[in-house]
Amino acid sequence: MEVFETLPSVARLSKTVTRVLGQNPGNFTLQGTNTYLLGERNPYILVDTGEGREEYIPYLQEALTDTTHEHDPAEPHISDVILTHRHHDHTEGLPSVLALLRKLWDTQQPAPTTPYRPPRIHKIPLPSPDPRFTALIDRLEPGSYTPTASGTAVHDLSDASTLPITLISRSPDTDHAAVRVLHTPGHTDDSLCLYYPPDRALFTADTVLGHGTSVFEDLGTYMASLRKMIAFATPAAGSDGASGEPPLYQTVYPGHGPVVAEGLAKVTTYLKHRVEREEQVLRVLEQDLDGFDAGWTTEKIVAIIYAKYPKELWGPAAHSVELHLKKLVADGVVEQNGSVWELKDH
Repeated sequence: MEVFETLPSVARLSKTVTRVLGQNPGNFTLQGTNTYLLGERNPYILVDTGEGREEYIPYLQEALTDTTHEHDPAEPHISDVILTHRHHDHTEGLPSVLALLRKLWDTQQPAPTTPYRPPRIHKIPLPSPDPRFTALIDRLEPGSYTPTASGTAVHDLSDASTLPITLISRSPDTDHAAVRVLHTPGHTDDSLCLYYPPDRALFTADTVLGHGTSVFEDLGTYMASLRKMIAFATPAAGSDGASGEPPLYQTVYPGHGPVVAEGLAKVTTYLKHRVEREEQVLRVLEQDLDGFDAGWTTEKIVAIIYAKYPKELWGPAAHSVELHLKKLVADGVVEQNGSVWELKDH
């Protein structure tokens, strides 16, 4: 496992944002899944729930009962849970989180005089059901969440949906503060980002990480989402990208890895990297085959592009290159004949 800088299990990132690590470090999760509490006091919004590690719950409880935060005993600890996408390392902790919230309410001293209001669960719906996520929702205890008007467990989000943030001190910048949803598919169909005005920040989940690059299911939609994130930050920019106004966000709070202070630059770098890789693939396809009678296969393209890299990296690289090739096919630039790829005008 690659060694990354150590991140604390609970960290106050700003006046209204606390990060709680999911306690699931790994090659793909980096230091672990970042979950976030949003708000100056309860009821908070919780962004993601980790993958269900038992070690996560005490740290979440620590953050929720932090005595340096004002606490309203008549309000629940969390009013809303936003799931940024369907992957298990962001969702499987939901049952244990809901159980913790009920326990914290029932053990308050003095006992609350108002009835418990369980949180609402929010997510962008998938085009078709995901069996693992469906099974997760089916495991939830009745009464542990607030259902929709039709009785379903998950409240559907869509692009530009908003949820209010609990603030104590207000200013002209935060008087109408709410998190705003940006639907950013590509990593998954249901991936979202959250614009957070109090910190001029964007929660990017797995679309942009604190270290390295992200993986994606569909490269074309992923690159479109990166462009959308850049355009959202600079809505007044002209055709040259210049604007007299500061960008709506700079900071990125990722789904894995540390906070990125120059977050907008990182989003731009992600897009630039993908464009450059696409150009590399096209340059290879333009070359003569030098005796390769079978044509340009994925493996031969990887061998050219990654010639200076260790061969053990070529396998993972092939998946990325093939996603680029499939995007170029969809764009009408490349065609596939069996295992061979070639420019369409050749």
